[in-house]
Amino acid sequence: MAKSVIVKSQVKALAKLDGKELNVSEEYYKALEEKAKKIIEESCKRAKLNSRNTVMARDL
Repeated sequence: MAKSVIVKSQVKALAKLDGKELNVSEEYYKALEEKAKKIIEESCKRAKLNSRNTVMARDL
């Protein structure tokens, strides 16, 4: 299995509303992982299209 780019404990720590902790389902982590990977891939493509080897905030 490939290494995850999402740290579950950090997501869980941020999953709060009005100071109350919310539960996070396993399927949420999987969907978030896929979305993060897509964003990173698209950012890399944009950096290359702009003749850069550095991915920057503006690539988001």
